[in-house]
Amino acid sequence: MANPAPSLDGIGIANLPNQRHKIVAKRGGHYTIMVVGESGLGKTTLINTLFSTELSPAKNYNKRHFKQLDKLTEVEIIKAELEERQFKVKLTVIDTPGFGDYVNNRDSWLPIVEFIDDQHEAYMRQEQQPQRHEKTDLRVHACLYFIRPTGHTLKPLDIEIMKRLGTRVNLIPVVAKADTLTQNDLFLFKQRVREVIAAQGIRIYTPPLEADDENAEHARVLIDAIPFSIIGSTEDVKTLDGRVVKGREYIWGVAEVENEAHCDFKKLRSLLIRTHMLDLISTSEELHYENYRQAQMETRKFGEPKVKKLDNPRFKEEEEQLRKKFTEQVKAEEARFRQWEQHLIAERDRLNKDLEQAHSAIKQLEAELENLQVGYGRGTGRR
Repeated sequence: MANPAPSLDGIGIANLPNQRHKIVAKRGGHYTIMVVGESGLGKTTLINTLFSTELSPAKNYNKRHFKQLDKLTEVEIIKAELEERQFKVKLTVIDTPGFGDYVNNRDSWLPIVEFIDDQHEAYMRQEQQPQRHEKTDLRVHACLYFIRPTGHTLKPLDIEIMKRLGTRVNLIPVVAKADTLTQNDLFLFKQRVREVIAAQGIRIYTPPLEADDENAEHARVLIDAIPFSIIGSTEDVKTLDGRVVKGREYIWGVAEVENEAHCDFKKLRSLLIRTHMLDLISTSEELHYENYRQAQMETRKFGEPKVKKLDNPRFKEEEEQLRKKFTEQVKAEEARFRQWEQHLIAERDRLNKDLEQAHSAIKQLEAELENLQVGYGRGTGRR
């Protein structure tokens, strides 16, 4: 990578960007992307397509129902080092398998939100240490939220987690598998999604617009494209005019990944990498991390550990199952006691009835005895 020649005019202040360029080129960079969405929406494929390499192998979703008993969103971390024109970037991709895959998805976002907060917490704790040379930084710079292309609008689960993510990370909504909708349906769907995002007050990342910025027009194009409609594919296919492109082949033709008439993949790649990567990183550090740091410093003493909340969905699920089992056992015992009570009442009534019958028989015998004694007395008097 050729460095710009230093200017010999003036006192040299204008060479500071060149010096900074040399430092950054030497150190390289690190970039963390999180992908959130239901299984089968092409999260892994999109990441592999974005960086033109197989960062993560394709998953077999035929067996995902074998883990239904877990009912827990997982967090998987994939690390890679990419190099382009002698500039290296340490890339971290955070996947969230299991999110939204169950009938009961209550609190399924908790592991994701807690992971994001834990990275801010870990970085803040490292900053408070005497030695801060080698800090581990997994703070999320961009979060891609994959929306299922239903053609209707956002689901309640989408709204719930997007509200929580928007206040913690740079949230970028994308419409997955855009080739399953017609152009008109896709346009209407994106419009509905934008309306729900605005009505619900969901915070999403938008490129900064500056009047004197030469990229302002490009930023407006990116803003108008949100949520980005994407087609992910790492396979080379041949078009009708003989071109070999990344895309998906259908009976009616080829859906091209990098064709802007088919999807917004190039716009999304531009936002994530080409034009706004630095802004995503700085926004994460100067806005989201500082918000977390300020909130924690206002409620905690210096060096005091963070109070852990026992809100693990696995524990809550087990607690609910135990409570349900206990309730069922109590109801069963109560039913058994009621049955015994009814049996005892019936036995008491039977014994009382037998006792009454015995009393009646005794009275009847006493009356007969008295009659016999009276008759015997009269017979003796006549004699």
